[in-house]
Order: sequence, then structure tokens, then C-alpha cells
Amino acid sequence: ALQLAYLHAGGHNPAILDQLLQLQVEATALEKGPTGLRRGRRMALAVRAEPPSAGTQGLDAALLAVEVENQRLEDKLLALKAVRERRANAGSRAAQQHTAELAQLQAEVGMLRRHVEQTGPRLPQTILPPPVAPQLLP
Repeated sequence: ALQLAYLHAGGHNPAILDQLLQLQVEATALEKGPTGLRRGRRMALAVRAEPPSAGTQGLDAALLAVEVENQRLEDKLLALKAVRERRANAGSRAAQQHTAELAQLQAEVGMLRRHVEQTGPRLPQTILPPPVAPQLLP
């Protein structure tokens, strides 16, 4: 639950994810350990009374290792999905920002066109040289 909350909040630090995974491994080992926290009192007494065989311990350890690896892969998959979602949201935000800028520019162009239509085109006054008097004959 801590790991999921961390990932949903945007956390992506590999060191913290590794620590959370290690805590989960320890918790799983304690739950499935010889005291049998989830097995109930009778099962715990039976486990203490009969030492498990070496084959059973090996299977339990292998099963625990597979479960831990599955959880690690699920967490990695969730982290990748969170990263993909953040990237998609960032791209969406950038597209929205570009759309807003484009709309603003189009509005400004429309305003300038209306202004030109109302005032008429203004051509710059041509600058002519001063008039020259006709030449006098000597």
C-alpha cells in the first residue's frame, strides 16, 4: 500500500522503491515464517512440534522468491505506467498551451484585419522631390 501510494503521488526514486520492496519482502517473510502469523494458533503449535522437512523449506523459499519477484515486476510495471501517464499528461498540457497560443494569435490577426477594413488601406505618402522650375534660356 505504501508503494502504491508513493507511485500514485508521482514518486519514482529507485532507491525509495527498492527500500519499499525490501520492506515488503521482510513483511512477507515474517508472515510466512515458522510462527505462521496468518496460520492461526493451532498451526503455529503444529509447526513448532514438527520441524518441516528440507524439501518443504526449499519449496517455501522458492515460492517466496517467486512471489517477491512477481511483486517486483508488478511494481516496475506500475512505475512504467505512471511514467507513461505523466508523459502523456505533459504532452497534453503542451498541446493545450499551443492551442491557446494559436487561438490568441488568430484573434489578434482577426482584430488587425477588422481594423484595416474599417480605416481603409493606408498607403505611405510618396516622397517626391521638390518641383523644378523650367530652365531659362540665356
